[in-house]
Amino acid sequence: MQVTGRQDPATYDVVVVGGGAAGLSGALALGRARRSVLVIDAGEPRNAPASGVHVFLTREGMNPAALLEAGREDVRRYGAEVLEGRVASAARVDEGFTVGLEDGRRVGARRLLVATGLFDELPDVPGIRERWGRDVLHCPYCHGWEVRDEPIGVLASNPWAAHQALLFRQWSDDVTLFLHDAPRPTDEEAEGLAARGIAVVEGEVASLEIVGDRLAGVRMGSGEVVALRALAVAPRAVARTEVFEGLGLRTTGHPSGLGEHVEADAVGLTSVPGVWVAGNAADLAAQVISAAAAGVRAGAAINADLIAEETEHAVTAYRARREARTAGRR
Repeated sequence: MQVTGRQDPATYDVVVVGGGAAGLSGALALGRARRSVLVIDAGEPRNAPASGVHVFLTREGMNPAALLEAGREDVRRYGAEVLEGRVASAARVDEGFTVGLEDGRRVGARRLLVATGLFDELPDVPGIRERWGRDVLHCPYCHGWEVRDEPIGVLASNPWAAHQALLFRQWSDDVTLFLHDAPRPTDEEAEGLAARGIAVVEGEVASLEIVGDRLAGVRMGSGEVVALRALAVAPRAVARTEVFEGLGLRTTGHPSGLGEHVEADAVGLTSVPGVWVAGNAADLAAQVISAAAAGVRAGAAINADLIAEETEHAVTAYRARREARTAGRR
């Protein structure tokens, strides 16, 4: 089947929106279940700036783009299609959905798997977005080893800043917490920071200091420069699901306070019938390996849901045939 611009778009068992680890893993599970699957990918993975994927067994340090290319090859082996494009709309039709792309093409789906990831709302400090994923970091498990024993700064941008500083202390004994425009730590937090030798610096961080092609420190509003090798931030994360709001798919505040996510059950089923979600759109803190696992769970759940529907239809047809045979013998 091919995507079409006609009034009768091709219909797949499942359309997966988002071709990252979660979406491709879901497509792999569904393809191996002999489902017709289309993955639509806008080509904007969250981890694109990173040099490698970490804490992913057998794929440690692999370039993110190479991982996704290998994933696309895997899903194609089982008949799933991968389409580069951006989804602009989604609407319910009959017992399924119509998905519209920005270029005007449309495709039908019996079920949807939303794996669109999230958007990081970074602090408004010059240089942070440009260095994001390189030496401006967020996850110590993803990046801590690469900056071990180096001077690390933590820019307070949410209530978890003190906790984040304590986490990075595991990788370096030279950690500084910059309060920026955040309130001071509580007495309990301050005591813990002091006990671990973490300096706390008040005042606004005005910009990053770059020497050559690496972070050299941060410049305070006072003009003082504090030398650093890496700067950790905890951005507010927002699920990329705006185009599905017409279906009733909404984001809500994550219990952790980290941002906005889509609520779903353990296998990714949302409150919208026929729509599943996997990866960072549902779990803001998911790493690549856990996003992939969530995609597999969602794919299996979608297949089971389709089997239940097909069995129901088969039973209805079976009963009709049986009644017809019985009537013919009278």
